[in-house]
Amino acid sequence: MKERKWKKIALWATGTFVALTAVLAIHIWWVMKPRIDAHTEVMARIDLHQPVRPGDAEAIQAWLYEAKGVRHVLVNPTSRIAVFSFSPLENDANRIVAGFTTHTAYRHATRYLPGAAALSGGCPAAATNLTYRVYAFLKRIL
Repeated sequence: MKERKWKKIALWATGTFVALTAVLAIHIWWVMKPRIDAHTEVMARIDLHQPVRPGDAEAIQAWLYEAKGVRHVLVNPTSRIAVFSFSPLENDANRIVAGFTTHTAYRHATRYLPGAAALSGGCPAAATNLTYRVYAFLKRIL
């Protein structure tokens, strides 16, 4: 009788573990699926290849806020970088940067796009994260 009880407990524990692992795998797969909806925001960066005065930084910020779909703008005059977030349903980063270079004095401003090495590196925390490893495994098998 005692052996039968342990078998039931082991079977129940194994079944519970398998079910919870399946739920976790489905959750990770569902959350990591790329999707664009009304709540999606994308960030882009503009490198300004000329000096930026503090007054110019405010003008750059104002111009970017006027672009359709732009939600947040940060301009750093010291590093000559402007970062903005926008809705991809309403606008495109290339279109915003093109408008910026034609309508402002910053004719040589360019959109920063990371190279292949930077993209493959990704977030250094993700490489050791258990959740990312599970996601990468599921991505390979699905």
